[in-house]
Amino acid sequence: MGAAGRDFHNFNMVYRDDPGCEVIAFTAAQIPDIAGRRYPPVLAGSHYPDGIPIVEETKLEALCRQESVDLVVFAYSDVDYARMMHKASMALAAGADFLLLGPKRTMLQAKVPVIATSAVRTGCGKSQTTRWLSRLLKEHGLQAAVMRHPMPYGDLERQSVQRFSEKADLAAAHCTVEEREEYELHLALGNVVYAGVDYGAILARAEGEADVILWDGGNNDYPFIRPDLHIVLVDPLRPGHEATHHPGEAVLRMADIVVMAKVNSASDVDIRRATENVRGINGTATIVRGASPVKMEHEERVRGKRVIVVEDGPTITHGGMSYGAGYVAATQAQVGEIIDPRGSAAEEVAAVYAQYPHIGPVLPAVGYNPAQLRALRDTINSADAEVVIAATPCDLGSLIEINKPLLRVSYEFAEVGEPRLSRLIEVFLRRRSLGKG
Repeated sequence: MGAAGRDFHNFNMVYRDDPGCEVIAFTAAQIPDIAGRRYPPVLAGSHYPDGIPIVEETKLEALCRQESVDLVVFAYSDVDYARMMHKASMALAAGADFLLLGPKRTMLQAKVPVIATSAVRTGCGKSQTTRWLSRLLKEHGLQAAVMRHPMPYGDLERQSVQRFSEKADLAAAHCTVEEREEYELHLALGNVVYAGVDYGAILARAEGEADVILWDGGNNDYPFIRPDLHIVLVDPLRPGHEATHHPGEAVLRMADIVVMAKVNSASDVDIRRATENVRGINGTATIVRGASPVKMEHEERVRGKRVIVVEDGPTITHGGMSYGAGYVAATQAQVGEIIDPRGSAAEEVAAVYAQYPHIGPVLPAVGYNPAQLRALRDTINSADAEVVIAATPCDLGSLIEINKPLLRVSYEFAEVGEPRLSRLIEVFLRRRSLGKG
């Protein structure tokens, strides 16, 4: 059971070369247009000359009964505990065992040091923290390769091993908006980004050109590569979520360093509550604080205006947040009105609002396929707004033609107080005899 990422990796690591198991199918959730395809033979291995079908998760129970399935492996992330156990109940009722594969069987071992960034929920600020780490490593004379959690939403065979070093590589690979949100800012910093499907092959390439690998995690999943230093972000804007979503609590229990993120936006009460929750789960990790200051270009141009706010997609959808940095920037800039995009939502976008009713008066930057990207464009262009505020990390204006002025919002990691994350990283580098000392 997966979402075109962890499921493929777990199969590659545990089942691909096991002649004692027959994998009947992958089931697909969270991501549109994954079902109806096949995991290709070149990736599936010699035991699967025809590949493996990918079917909708809604067919799980029927598939278990039809094929007399013995075992269902749950393999995707940021799922609340109640929902995950509903899925388990379906498998159990159909006669199958229900399994979660752990890090010991699914983590690869790198030949170079690995610093991993994970989080207890989607949208805590992993990527901005990883970008900050990459700059720090460069200051110490180290070459880092960024390895991203997978997002293989296209031709799986062609996406087996992906290496991105410039923006043109994204167009050549037909990257979705969601992929661009994660890759573009890394490339702007001069970072090489690796991603794809076969992480054994990906790791072999990445470690050949790097002093350090930075694992830039996805959702609230744990790393595919065994980390030598594991940094886990907690969001005090969502206190209590430290122990509500799989596998975020497990990730938190693994942490060497916990970053209490967004302390510039959260209340003291919620920061204390989240900190106490962390200490109740992981009593040995060092806790540091980080801010995520929001900046909007030419914010004077939106004062008193009617605006439509476009947010980072996954944070707002399965990340569970009702709004993000764009909404914060809009209120700080004293806009006249934030237009609810539902009033102009194209059919594909309206379906997203129906699937995620918690979303506030903002527009998630969905673009998993060309039709969804066109729907995003039409929703923006039809909105009764004067200005578009775009807080998606990707350059949305280069992907779709927008009929209104567009102002971009940025947000980067910043250290707050003591202990400082930079000092802890420097201690790690000294212990590993890395960099300038």
